Amino acid sequence: MKKNGKKELCLGSIFVVAFAVWTVLIQIVDVQPLGTKGTEIGFATFNLWFHKLTGTNMTIYTITDWLGLVPLFVCIIFGAIGFVQLVKRRSFFKVDRDIIILGIYYITVVFAYGIFEMIPINYRPILIEGVMEASYPSSTTLLVLCVMPTLVEQINRRMTNAIVKRIITIFSILFSAYMVIGRLISGVHWVTDIVGSVFLSVGLFGIYKGFVLICNKES
Repeated sequence: MKKNGKKELCLGSIFVVAFAVWTVLIQIVDVQPLGTKGTEIGFATFNLWFHKLTGTNMTIYTITDWLGLVPLFVCIIFGAIGFVQLVKRRSFFKVDRDIIILGIYYITVVFAYGIFEMIPINYRPILIEGVMEASYPSSTTLLVLCVMPTLVEQINRRMTNAIVKRIITIFSILFSAYMVIGRLISGVHWVTDIVGSVFLSVGLFGIYKGFVLICNKES
């Protein structure tokens, strides 16, 4: 188990590095002032080609925006589990280690989101209600791909009912796929925004899972 944890940490770290490299490439490869109000975008030729191919679909954007509440609800559920354990056991250190790590992980995801909101790398291809918004990485994609795998991972650990576990796993996979594809074809993000979110999400989740496997082995 500990060996598997180290593998997950290593794999996660590789994807985080890939995200960092991708972020740099976006700022130096084929950069052209072809974005909203003349803002510069990297991989401009490919990004513009794909955006013209899909067009803009505000209905899909709105649906995926509202469905972005689902992973937030998942966070609240596990936050409540941790809070109940804290109250019952009367000690932070008696809360399940994986729940503590999960809380730190969620905070890290929010922190990453906040950084890129304050330091925009790209702006959306379109104005949202007349406002230019940062679009890299896709925050909705990041949230979904960081949180939904933790639902599957936690349910598989904590539940014994195989049917329920399978249903939740299938739902999480289909939901995540729909959200990523939906954000991609809605036209509110550049392709590179989605790719960046995938790299960062896979990396952060891998690191989280690695720590959980290592800590469970040592407990």
